[in-house]
Amino acid sequence: MTGTEALVLREDADGVATLTLNRPDKLNALTPALFVELRAQIDALAAQASSVGCVVLTGAGRAFCAGNDLAAIAAREQAPTPHYQAETIDALESLPQPVIAKVRGYCFTGGLELALGCDLVVAAESAVFGDTHGKWGLVPVWGMSVRLPERVGRATAKDLMFTGRRVDGVEALRIGLADRCVPDGGLDAAVAGLAAEIVGNSWGTSRIDKQLLAASARMERREALLHERSAPFGLPDDMAERMAAR
Repeated sequence: MTGTEALVLREDADGVATLTLNRPDKLNALTPALFVELRAQIDALAAQASSVGCVVLTGAGRAFCAGNDLAAIAAREQAPTPHYQAETIDALESLPQPVIAKVRGYCFTGGLELALGCDLVVAAESAVFGDTHGKWGLVPVWGMSVRLPERVGRATAKDLMFTGRRVDGVEALRIGLADRCVPDGGLDAAVAGLAAEIVGNSWGTSRIDKQLLAASARMERREALLHERSAPFGLPDDMAERMAAR
């Protein structure tokens, strides 16, 4: 890979936008420059809800993402603002479209934080997940202490964070870290099929569902029930068309 190649690739097909972390020779380790490109892609997608109904995030080559690039940390490479990486993951999580993490190979630490910012995680059986902050004497600042227990529960999150142990795709599915686990050779087809199911339904419904779920997570249960009844985010633009075509 030359220095002129994009660090994040985008490919669109049939309403699905696929973002690919593109440092395969470095197992897609994260640098400030990569985050700048990722943020630009995310910001563009946020304004394209009418033309993109689903987003897939994956990595080039044999890994999803091996985590933060330690060489970049040692070289004191800086992102544009102090919390740029964390805010980029926030922006990924807040995209109006459903986002699928397609995970093969390593998904460590910063890479795991990216996956946790997605709505759904589909893993190959041989995928390897882990939080390696403790190995390097680092602490999470991009959301791990919030998003990991939301997915797997506090006790399991403590286990993974304190020990740094690695789990494969099968174990990730068992503990709730992954939503689906498929044989390695079937990962591409499984994610393509899932994305096709999503874009086959109302994109407006998916967008509103995401908003409702995000809002309810911040509310007491009774308040969330009443909030949903008020249809706070309106109705999908294609409701009448879909009802008429039934």
